[in-house]
Amino acid sequence: MRKNTFDWFRLDNAAKIFPGQNTRGWSSVFRLGAELKQEVDPEILRKALDNTLKRIPSFNVRIRKGAFWFYFEKNPGQAPIMPDINNICYRISFKENNGFLFRLYYRGRRINVDVYHALCDGYGAIVFLGTLVGEYLRLQGEEVAYNNFVLDTKEPPRESELEDSYNKYADSKAKFKRPDKWVYHYRGTKMPMHRANYTIAEMPFEQVHRLSKSYGVTVTEFLAALVIDVLYRNQLSEGKTQKEISAQIPVNLRKPFPSETLRNFVLCLRVVIDPTLGEYTFEEILRSVSLQLKLANDKKLINALMTENLKLERHPVLKYLPLPVKNLGVGISFAITAEQTTSTLVSSLGLISFPDEVSRHIEKLLFFTGAGMVNGTRCATLTFKDKLMFSFSNCYKESDLEREFYTRLVKMGVHVKIESNRD
Repeated sequence: MRKNTFDWFRLDNAAKIFPGQNTRGWSSVFRLGAELKQEVDPEILRKALDNTLKRIPSFNVRIRKGAFWFYFEKNPGQAPIMPDINNICYRISFKENNGFLFRLYYRGRRINVDVYHALCDGYGAIVFLGTLVGEYLRLQGEEVAYNNFVLDTKEPPRESELEDSYNKYADSKAKFKRPDKWVYHYRGTKMPMHRANYTIAEMPFEQVHRLSKSYGVTVTEFLAALVIDVLYRNQLSEGKTQKEISAQIPVNLRKPFPSETLRNFVLCLRVVIDPTLGEYTFEEILRSVSLQLKLANDKKLINALMTENLKLERHPVLKYLPLPVKNLGVGISFAITAEQTTSTLVSSLGLISFPDEVSRHIEKLLFFTGAGMVNGTRCATLTFKDKLMFSFSNCYKESDLEREFYTRLVKMGVHVKIESNRD
């Protein structure tokens, strides 16, 4: 292994857009959490975090400005751990938290980590959380086994875990046209800056799986279609000019491409419903979403989208623009378009399989995206053991969409248990 491999490294292609979008009122942060079966001991958690950062050095960094790009360098400080707060996923400031780009919280039986998206995607974050929980249990004297979600902190980190897999695999010659049509957004009473409403529901996975199977679709397709249907009917009730409704569905690229990276390696697929074509039943929306995802989830199309995303980074002139100019361009683009081409986000981590020696100490896992600027429906879901968790992140005070979504599930025979920071 080369010396200083983990002392500094470039941001990956997906990460490079986030610093330029990091404003006083918004940054891209998401949360993962584990609820254990016993109270969390913060002193042991402190030791577990120190050991985990040695094993996963991509989290043990601060962000720095170069002449042309931001970069990460090893953080010489100690990452804080803090009692949990009600206002989760609030913006990351590069000058706070000892410069670390994640925040680790504990409360009662829960360990929660808020992660700045420039560090990693959901897969990298769940490996970090799983490794942290595994090390915490080991330090408590429990027997621990390891797999791809729970890494052994006694092993050295691997260079492949810090790989920029976008750069490695993006080699398409095809051209890809980005969507530019502005779409429908639910509007409500905006929450104060740095505040948002978060609601998460616990459901028996088998009930949701059986329901999805009865429609001939996957669980992710079913849940995404139900969110779109709720938005579609809400727009109809407003009686205004009908706009397209679009959903972003992030896809883990480690499945079509052989990557071990713990950084970002995900792309968002886009599905669209156009109400101007006529009225839709839920079944029609479901079939359309399922078909669009199957067509879009093609390795060649994904490669074309990856390559398109790399154009700025690889352009012989643009890549040498000074960093302030790049940031200005990203900031202006974000200020104008922001989430205007997408109505909702449905991020799914799928089934999380920790070793039994770790799983038996965990009651459930939790997953939240940060609230959007205009989207009142940014959703996240994962399955752990027999529980499917589905969350809404809402920048508005109203909870109409969440209530309608969960009510529809209950009417379909799914048992739903709700928890919210509104309480």
